Amino acid sequence: MQQSSRLAQFSQFGKKIICIARNYLDHAKELGNAVPSEPVFFLKPTTAFLLPGSGSIKIPPGCSNIHFEVELGLVINQRGSDIPESSAFDFIGGYTLALDMTARDLQEKAKQKGHPWTIAKGFDTSCPISDFIPKDAIKNPQDVHLWLRVNEETQLRQDGNTRDMIFKIPTIISYISKYMTLEEGDLILTGTPSGVGAVNSGDTITAGLAELAQIKVSVK
Repeated sequence: MQQSSRLAQFSQFGKKIICIARNYLDHAKELGNAVPSEPVFFLKPTTAFLLPGSGSIKIPPGCSNIHFEVELGLVINQRGSDIPESSAFDFIGGYTLALDMTARDLQEKAKQKGHPWTIAKGFDTSCPISDFIPKDAIKNPQDVHLWLRVNEETQLRQDGNTRDMIFKIPTIISYISKYMTLEEGDLILTGTPSGVGAVNSGDTITAGLAELAQIKVSVK
């Protein structure tokens, strides 16, 4: 299988989903979080993937406050560690639009107890993705519109741009690769702009990456 075809199936063979937290200033502020001085990241299992047209977001047991977060995803095209920022874009094979669904109440409960909040971020269907976006389709991934609406609302809930990232894409890739080897098919979610909020069972989320990709998925 050619690499381009294989990368387009990254959700089938990628080994990890690495998510950058608090990477937009206004989002950190809206949640009352300190602005980080270096990238903060966590993991989702690949069982969190929800492919286009494959079903609905399932609210995890015990959750009564599930939030959406729209993000640009980087699909890694080769194995690498200790990657210098100057070479970071060589390790990107393409992109995807993604949602980082978060069981916010379960997350807050875990934080209060000083426990990891893996369940709040890693439950099944917590990472809906769009189709694969070839690398050359995005001329400047550091200047792309991210947006999200709920149901048929005309007002966007999230309306941001990747240029507002605190830590830019080369820094993200280089930093992660100091601690974890990146492998072909891995997905990096680069953080979400402000406007995150709750959805309920029966709602439909529609999100977009400029006019390049779209996700439309219901909450079950």
